[in-house]
Amino acid sequence: MSSLLTYAYLPFKSPYPPHPRRTLTLTSAIPSPEKRARRKKKTKQPSEDSFVAVTAVSAGEKALRLTFMEELMERARSADTAGVSEVLYDMVAAGLSPGPRSFHGLIVSHVLKGDHEGAMHSLRRELSAGLCPLHETFVALIRLFGSKGYSTKGLEILAAMEKLNFDIRKAWLVLVEELVRHNHLANANMVFLKGAKGGLRATNDLYDLLIEEDCKVGDHSNALTIAYEMEAAGRMATTYHFNCLLSVQATCGIPEIAFATFENMEYGEDYMKPDTETYNWVIQAYTRAESYDRVQDVAELLGMMVEDHKRIQPNVKTYALLVECLTKYCVVREAIRHFRALKNFEGGTKVLHNEGNFGDPLSLYLRALCREGRIVELLEALEAMAKDNQPIPPRAMILSRKYRTLVSTWIEPLQEEAELGYEIDYIARYIAEGGVTGDRKRWVPRRGKTPLDPDAIGFIYSNPMETSFKQRCLEDWKMYHRKLLKTFRNEGLAALGEASESDYIRVEERLKKIIKGPDQNALKPKAASKMLVSELKEELEAQALPTDGTRNVLYQRVQKARRINRSRGRPLWVPPVEEEEEEVDEELDELISRIKLHEGDTEFWKRRFLGEDLNVGPGNPMGKENLELSDLLDDADVGEDTAKEVEDDEADEEEEEVEVTESQVGDRVKDKEVEAAKPLQMIGVQLLKDSDQTTPATRKSRRKLSRASMEDSDDDDWFPLDIHEALKEMRERKIFDVSDMYTIADVWGWIWEKELKNKPPLRWSQEWEVELAIKVMQKVLQAINVIELGGTPTIGDCAMILRAAIRAPLPSAFLKILQTTHKLGYIFGSPLYNEIINLCLDLGELDAAIAIVADMETSGIAVPDETLDRVISARQIATTDDSSSQQ
Repeated sequence: MSSLLTYAYLPFKSPYPPHPRRTLTLTSAIPSPEKRARRKKKTKQPSEDSFVAVTAVSAGEKALRLTFMEELMERARSADTAGVSEVLYDMVAAGLSPGPRSFHGLIVSHVLKGDHEGAMHSLRRELSAGLCPLHETFVALIRLFGSKGYSTKGLEILAAMEKLNFDIRKAWLVLVEELVRHNHLANANMVFLKGAKGGLRATNDLYDLLIEEDCKVGDHSNALTIAYEMEAAGRMATTYHFNCLLSVQATCGIPEIAFATFENMEYGEDYMKPDTETYNWVIQAYTRAESYDRVQDVAELLGMMVEDHKRIQPNVKTYALLVECLTKYCVVREAIRHFRALKNFEGGTKVLHNEGNFGDPLSLYLRALCREGRIVELLEALEAMAKDNQPIPPRAMILSRKYRTLVSTWIEPLQEEAELGYEIDYIARYIAEGGVTGDRKRWVPRRGKTPLDPDAIGFIYSNPMETSFKQRCLEDWKMYHRKLLKTFRNEGLAALGEASESDYIRVEERLKKIIKGPDQNALKPKAASKMLVSELKEELEAQALPTDGTRNVLYQRVQKARRINRSRGRPLWVPPVEEEEEEVDEELDELISRIKLHEGDTEFWKRRFLGEDLNVGPGNPMGKENLELSDLLDDADVGEDTAKEVEDDEADEEEEEVEVTESQVGDRVKDKEVEAAKPLQMIGVQLLKDSDQTTPATRKSRRKLSRASMEDSDDDDWFPLDIHEALKEMRERKIFDVSDMYTIADVWGWIWEKELKNKPPLRWSQEWEVELAIKVMQKVLQAINVIELGGTPTIGDCAMILRAAIRAPLPSAFLKILQTTHKLGYIFGSPLYNEIINLCLDLGELDAAIAIVADMETSGIAVPDETLDRVISARQIATTDDSSSQQ
């Protein structure tokens, strides 16, 4: 403790004269002679009477002193410094000299009052009286200085205690704890390190407190130094201390530092093994890093966590971080899986929202679902938010270029503005959006500039490509049948049960036809140079462009319109094609329904590994070569390749790349979807796979490769070609065991995963789309006595849902959509109302037409006389028919 001795001893000077009872004055008129050596007198033994008198006096004095001390301490506890001083004066008046405990009460009263100057004044008064303060007195003073943040004065008191041979360890601990408790962390670290260098050892609680508080404020250096001091004192750092350090490392922007700490924990002793919080910090470090692609690192961490499932289970923060990471990197399928687990926790969506910090992960998840056309999952997310009372964030309700929100941006046509039934004043809207002042948002950037789409903010590399709900249903339908075809070829004829070889061929052809989809060549636009005048006029008329002029003028007009559409990211116009109704073969569908996928069925695959339920049938009974699924994917994408090769041989002979229509947007991202559906792999594994797929170009390279493979194959493990024998060999050599067969759904309790994976997707229908749109609108809508998510659909959303219901047609939904629209304060144009009412009358839905007219009158909307006359006449005809039928 030599470092503490550098502080000067306290200069105690008393402002009071010494007590008269302690002063003896001798006076004499005779000058004193020279001093002689005095002889030691013999002390007389006290007599028995004097001993009894002294005993009686001391007993009375003790009783009197005890009375004063009780009064003094009572006033000291109430922080009554004036009352304590009065008691001290009364003691002096009664002939009693105040002792150390009396002054202790005076100092404690100042300490409780928070008067550090009065406490020091009382201490100097005690020292000037020639008394030695108690240990408790110094501790009380140190507690006061610690609460005030006076670390220097506290160290001076510690130095004074050391000079008086007091044990200063307890006082040092009190000083550090008080400094930490009153948010004087820098002073607490300084005092702690001085004491630690002087040989003082802190308690376990103090080590934990300092490391935790330093990490809370981001002071990684001091936290690490204190951890080293703790280990030097004989106590090793545990998982708790490493997690505190990780909480700082995870926010520094360099995830490699956090991962290095994680590796030390992973390969360390049992008391420092990583727990759920450890994984959460490392996942957060990778997720919120602003460099490189980190989703693969998160996938590796996730694999390690799953392998250690017997000791570690995820919590709500784990799922929230995984959803945030997978959403930002556009791995939407995996994000949906983890969100289904997150919503089972109470308040899970609030944790994901995180008050809108770090890019607002909840909004990004909702926007990703909307842009990819996953409306069933979007509805699940909105229901989970309603359960947690989580309002919809403003970022999720962002407007598209066509003034539509997530309520309707997934309804085809995607890049068209809704028909409102009246002419839009574009000049007034331009001025209202800040076009005159320059504040209006630019959607088309200048050449060489970054895109201005606000919906791209928050995603790491690129936002999900916009896909309609119809196209998403088609893609899911193809992907499901692609899995069926793969399983069917692996299982062979045994997958169909009792069936013939001809049934096998029919099922295979049927699955291949579904995977290939409709003919894509019919959906690509024709080269303008090869179009007739009538075709040119049809394309121009469909885009509301003038159709007058010669063929050359029409040709130039079509070329210019196509260039403008391509520059603005719009799909090119194609002539409408009537979709042929697909013939339903119930017998063939029944055979296809016999094929079982067994995805996520771990028990089935365990039995398969053990040799049970293994029915290997002929892969192709007719002896034909089995096509790879990649070939089918190439066949399905023929339309995309041909659509990009449209050439224009006339004019200036420029080659123009013709964009595909909205129905082809999903095919463009098919390869990405297939890759996203595959399990994530390490980069090294991917590189090895790529190297295996490359083929040597020359015979010489082939010979070199064969020789190298023969040299390297001496130590490889070889298995029999027969699957039964191969599995038996693996069991006997204990290369693989059934106890190692599990999925993330098995170890983390995703009981819903197996059913959802094997459930066939529903086919798209206009009625189903309208039903989902109404549900989404009602969930998002802020209404009275309804779930208040805080979103407000636009009039464009209402018009798009209404137009989808007209296409269905679905008269039962007209009234519900119109009531919601009027409740929001929106009013459509008269032509749109007339179209709806006339459609209801044409379909024989008289009640729906009457209800719509009544709702319009209730909302103060004028109904045209012609429409009203038609409804009344239809009602009279219906009444006449009913009366005649009754007669």
